Amino acid sequence: MIRLQQALAWQENDKSTTNDEARKVKFRHSDFLILSSFVIRASSLLLFLFPLTLYAADSVLGSKPRWSVLEKYQDTITHDQFTQLLNDVYCTHGFAPDLIEINEKTARVLMNRESQKFFTLRFAESAAVRKPVPRLWRPAKSLPAARSHKPLSGLKIALDPGHLGGKWAKMEERWFQVGDSKPVQEGDLTLRVARLLAQRLREFGAKVSFVRDSNEPVTAKRPDDFRELARKILIKNGVPQPRADVLDPSDPAKEQTIRWQSEILFYRYSEIRRRAALVNFKLHPDLVLCLHFNAEGWGDPTHPTLTETNHLHLLVNGSYLAEELDFDDERFEMIRRLLSRAYNEELPLADTIAVAMTREAGLPPYQYPTTNSTTKVGTSGYVYARNLLATRLYRCPVVYCEPYVMNSNDVFARIQHGDYQGTCNVNGVERKSIFREYADSVVGGLVEYYSHARE
Repeated sequence: MIRLQQALAWQENDKSTTNDEARKVKFRHSDFLILSSFVIRASSLLLFLFPLTLYAADSVLGSKPRWSVLEKYQDTITHDQFTQLLNDVYCTHGFAPDLIEINEKTARVLMNRESQKFFTLRFAESAAVRKPVPRLWRPAKSLPAARSHKPLSGLKIALDPGHLGGKWAKMEERWFQVGDSKPVQEGDLTLRVARLLAQRLREFGAKVSFVRDSNEPVTAKRPDDFRELARKILIKNGVPQPRADVLDPSDPAKEQTIRWQSEILFYRYSEIRRRAALVNFKLHPDLVLCLHFNAEGWGDPTHPTLTETNHLHLLVNGSYLAEELDFDDERFEMIRRLLSRAYNEELPLADTIAVAMTREAGLPPYQYPTTNSTTKVGTSGYVYARNLLATRLYRCPVVYCEPYVMNSNDVFARIQHGDYQGTCNVNGVERKSIFREYADSVVGGLVEYYSHARE
């Protein structure tokens, strides 16, 4: 029997929906879940498709875990380091006692409930004798000293502009339009920022690659490739004869159509997993920057609600929900990420970038209305740990940026002005292009972090 994942929980506040969440509700019958997006905003999560096989205890389109690869982490972490990361970063909401058992010298991690097989991790006796952590990415302190005017020299950065944009924007629910104004399409905005950012990063010596460099999907799959899987999901969730197509976009029953479900499987899961494959097996960066814009609930995208609210926050991987850890592949990916010590690099990076973005944009930190799926971390007040698909699957440090509320009056006006050099009068204030402000603030944070870390 196939089991699909409830990726993230609902927030308790339905007025503010953030771009980083998978807004799903769960209709469980047998072992299937209907994949359901909140009408205003959908998820920004990513995936790759190899293989497409779904295993009994794995998440949506997940692949069977290869627990044997964790053998290379034997004796690379102490008992106290493992426990601290587990309790304070990755499992802040707790976990079932049969999943992970921590002893003085070892940790036993359940590989599969049905077979009752365990992976045993041996702890290093002390920090002084622990073995080096095996990884393809390089921490800042391991990079050679940089020249003063090239603080990012040799650093490999992959830019991941969130979503797709173009003709896919409406499908993703990353599109809205006010009257006859230019439509706001998040995938187009993030790609514009990425291209500006790449130029600036190269000026400081970084080696830059793109996870997405066009408005076309990275995955070769398309929604029609998932129609049969979508039909099975719906049938198993009590929709015996699911409709093929969405007849009315405003009809809440559209989520029970094959079209709706197959589209989510395409742009939310297949696309992000494919991006992860590109990052992990081809690009091998030292850091991935996931670029997004945020939004408040905007209602009808053709007659959206604009708001005065504006804010920013950043995300790193962590804060797994107890029910997410029930999935063998998520539990495996969490343990692999913990052992890689990516968090030790991405948290100070995220904090430094957050401070730089705050100086540029002057925005307050976003406050999640519930802590059900997030944990505030770091010192800046702007960074949260959260289990997103991209931050979990990319096997290197990942900083996930969520500045600017697209449907705030201020940001909407700035987006309409487009990109330009210098400043322009926007709502009576001389402002830098929002795209350049975004790019410059990220560059500022990276330069500051790596300048100090490489001294």
